[in-house]
Amino acid sequence: MNLGAQPLGRRLGRPAIIGGVGAAVCAAVWIGRPSEPGGILPPCPIKVLLNIDCPGCGATRALDALMHGDPGAAMHFNALAVVAFLALVVGYLGYVVGRWRGRPIVADWTRWRPASKAVLVLVVVWFVVRNVPVAPFTGLQV
Repeated sequence: MNLGAQPLGRRLGRPAIIGGVGAAVCAAVWIGRPSEPGGILPPCPIKVLLNIDCPGCGATRALDALMHGDPGAAMHFNALAVVAFLALVVGYLGYVVGRWRGRPIVADWTRWRPASKAVLVLVVVWFVVRNVPVAPFTGLQV
């Protein structure tokens, strides 16, 4: 069935579910306050067990800082996560608009074949660089 032939409520069902899950995650982070001492969210298990910063270490605190209007702190906690959050929001908005209009909107970068490999390389480089124990790389550790 053509996407445009579906009723608007049916076209927006999936985006509503995805938005609801995203809102629930944001609410849990908002309530958990991982940036403050005594927050109820647990620390990163990789950081606790191995004492290294994984590519995602600080992402929850970065999301918390973004939601509280502190992009500088968010970038300090995990700059790659901030970029990923922005990409997710832009992608989600494009998805919702495409479903609303009845025509899917596909981002150009998703059609680029090596996009997944480029993202993987970026994450691995981020993982290595933020664990180099010499200045200026020590400033990337959280």
